[in-house]
Amino acid sequence: IEVAQPWTRATPPGAGAGGGFVTLTNHGDGDDMLLGATSPLTERVEIHIMEMDGDVMRMAPLPGGIEIPAGGSVTLAPGGLHLMLMELGSPIVEGEPVPVTLEFQHAEPMEIELQVLPVGASPDGDHHEGSHGDASH
Repeated sequence: IEVAQPWTRATPPGAGAGGGFVTLTNHGDGDDMLLGATSPLTERVEIHIMEMDGDVMRMAPLPGGIEIPAGGSVTLAPGGLHLMLMELGSPIVEGEPVPVTLEFQHAEPMEIELQVLPVGASPDGDHHEGSHGDASH
């Protein structure tokens, strides 16, 4: 499993949770799954999915994990699948990377660091969100 562009956003003081985003590519011959993650910042990291409930977009924990097909990749991004660092004891601070351990069904656990961007920012070269002036989402 290859990890690309792991990042999160700084959280304002008092925020109870932060999102974690990453692209995972499976270079193996068999399917794998991201089952969950852990971080020293919090006792609970959940995989969440954004889903429409009527006209309301809700975040819901994703049971079972995220499938990463052989030869395929999965992007965890704002507005889609993402990690949620729940019940933060302290804010996520810009410039202080957040260590996270990803847990897979088959692959070995992988320690990554989420780069912390300013509140509301996206990584450079992010082609999923459209132009940075786009206020439609």
